[in-house]
Amino acid sequence: MFTGIVQTQAVVVDANNQGGVLRLALKVDQQYAEYLNIGASIAINGCCLTVVKFASTTEGDCVINFDVIDETLKLTNLGMLVVNDTVNFERSVTFGTELGGHIVSGHIHCMAEILSINHHQDNCKMQLALAKEWQKYVLYKGFVSVNGASLTVGEVDEQGFWLHLIPETLSITNLDNYREGDKLNIEVDQQTYTIINTVENYLSQQAK
Repeated sequence: MFTGIVQTQAVVVDANNQGGVLRLALKVDQQYAEYLNIGASIAINGCCLTVVKFASTTEGDCVINFDVIDETLKLTNLGMLVVNDTVNFERSVTFGTELGGHIVSGHIHCMAEILSINHHQDNCKMQLALAKEWQKYVLYKGFVSVNGASLTVGEVDEQGFWLHLIPETLSITNLDNYREGDKLNIEVDQQTYTIINTVENYLSQQAK
């Protein structure tokens, strides 16, 4: 489980696809790898991945390795990563962690394409296109996880939704690195997802 509060950005040092499995190696400052264990879960661009190997470097960093399978590659933007790209990085929740965002599972539902990006003074307005079947789960002022960042939906329209990004969000996350036409990982709010599906299933049963 995660909070959607991105802790830092990690740098891709290797992204090698072998037989449908992406061998992904990321470099991060050592402080973000404290008490790390093999098998630990880390959200990378919002996708929950399992640590398969890690090692400290002489420069004070830690290189963490993950295996990303084909199903994950189909649903996320991880397969588009190349060396020197940056990814959003969040360790899993522990007891006593401040829940500053919202509950995030790390299970990506789909990707959204960036339609437009408008910078105005200190703010950034980003429009995302979302597949029709997922639009009902994204509500005005509701939560959505975008590349692992817990964000509030600014507006909704027929194509998807808008985000209003403050400078702090742009500096901590990798969202400012993306351009129109790029795709971002989306996890809709689990409570909204559950409520809507429960109501729809109930109404469907009543109509029979």
